[in-house]
Amino acid sequence: MRNITLEELLEAGCHFGHQVTRGNPKSRDFVFEARDGIHIIDLSKTKEGLEEAGKFIKSLANNPNANLVIVGTKRQTQEVLSKELERMKGVIKNEPGLYFVRNRWIGGLLTNFSEVSKNFKKLNDLNRKLENKSEQAGFTKKEIGSWAKEKEKLENLYGGVHKLTKVPDALFIIDSHLENLAVIEATKMNVPTVAITDTNSDPHLVDYPIPANDDAVGSLELIIAYILDAWSEGRNSVKISKADDVTENKKKAEEKKDSEKKNANSDKNVGANVKIEGNKPIKNPPLPKTSVGQKKSIKK
Repeated sequence: MRNITLEELLEAGCHFGHQVTRGNPKSRDFVFEARDGIHIIDLSKTKEGLEEAGKFIKSLANNPNANLVIVGTKRQTQEVLSKELERMKGVIKNEPGLYFVRNRWIGGLLTNFSEVSKNFKKLNDLNRKLENKSEQAGFTKKEIGSWAKEKEKLENLYGGVHKLTKVPDALFIIDSHLENLAVIEATKMNVPTVAITDTNSDPHLVDYPIPANDDAVGSLELIIAYILDAWSEGRNSVKISKADDVTENKKKAEEKKDSEKKNANSDKNVGANVKIEGNKPIKNPPLPKTSVGQKKSIKK
């Protein structure tokens, strides 16, 4: 992961917090000072929280079965998140494992996943029916039109998470104060959370808080890109380790074949000195020793 400097955080506007009157008392540890009625965030704490969150995300991505859900429903987050997710498609070489919620948090996504996943199945079935003309045979245009409307409705709610097959392994939340329902569900289900926590939110509810401005586009671009880069590094390292395992297994197989050939050759050499009598292998008996007198009589 690349090193984030305090200058980068300052230029991105990560230090601007909310108004003092809207501040959460539990976020005081991350506040540097109050200036003109606005909290100024301590950027050294931002850098520390961002690097710690990046290490966690990278280690999680090392598991090929792990997945991450990004929760960002704010208007200014939409374009940034779409651009970064599109960039990840070209960066991550294998299965990304990235999912997102952009419109509103789906109640029960964590606490009642078995029921919510039924709507995922419904959306997948509608996609299949609308793509295959053969499955539309026997239905009227009105019925097919109702499928399209139902699909659009479900797509708005579950479009970013409908391929989930299990409860997410972690959440990356943009603005933990706005997405408090996601934080509550994650706490109940012991799902680790990484979140941008502004001065109006409680950072103690999040496992890996990143104290920063959650409204400025520059701040969002910097933090989202850093977290997703950490995920891509961890996910791409999984492929490298798999290739190393394959080469190591090939070497072991070749060594095993060589040892088997050597054993087979040694068995052939031993078998040459063995006679078979009946069903029992009998070694050739040693030749009897002859004396000098016996040798002379034999010559005569």
